Amino acid sequence: MRDIGLDVSRETLDQLDAYVALLEKWNPRINLVARSTLSQLWDRHFVDSAQIFQYSPENTQHWVDLGSGGGFPGLVVAVLGKELRPDMRVTLVESDTRKATFLRTVIRELALQAKVLDSRIEALDPLQADVLSARALADLTALLGFADQHMRKDGMALFPKGATWEKELTDAQQSWRFDHERFTSKTEAEAVIFRIREVAHV
Repeated sequence: MRDIGLDVSRETLDQLDAYVALLEKWNPRINLVARSTLSQLWDRHFVDSAQIFQYSPENTQHWVDLGSGGGFPGLVVAVLGKELRPDMRVTLVESDTRKATFLRTVIRELALQAKVLDSRIEALDPLQADVLSARALADLTALLGFADQHMRKDGMALFPKGATWEKELTDAQQSWRFDHERFTSKTEAEAVIFRIREVAHV
């Protein structure tokens, strides 16, 4: 059995397998993930997304994922939440209509507690997220602007970042004040996950 890095049931792993199958079926038409990463789909996308879950509070009620694309990390979070946090709802924001259709298909097929908003992030009313996530969407400075708009005052943001994270952090601190912790990624030695609170303009 494949390991997602969290203690979950066989049913949850089966749901993730069903998600993999849907992604492989849709990917040739929509390009949800780069073709070069298909052979490492589980580690590169699924384990990488699942590891974010452990840094969020157990009492999270509303998780918002921005620029969800193929559903990373938002759909993986929704699958894990179905077992581990049944009261949590997930909102996926994806402006590309075809990708939004794919996300809705997975949500329907797996009966997930999630919804999709196919709109631009800037155009939405504040979403009041307890937890806000975004993967491979924008630099940290831009992400903090989205956090300022869509995160509850007492909420947190979880942003995975690659090898350039130090420069992004320095740049972001020119425009924003924020509390942050960082954790080393399990799937990429030079990558980190930022846990961010208390976002405010400088």
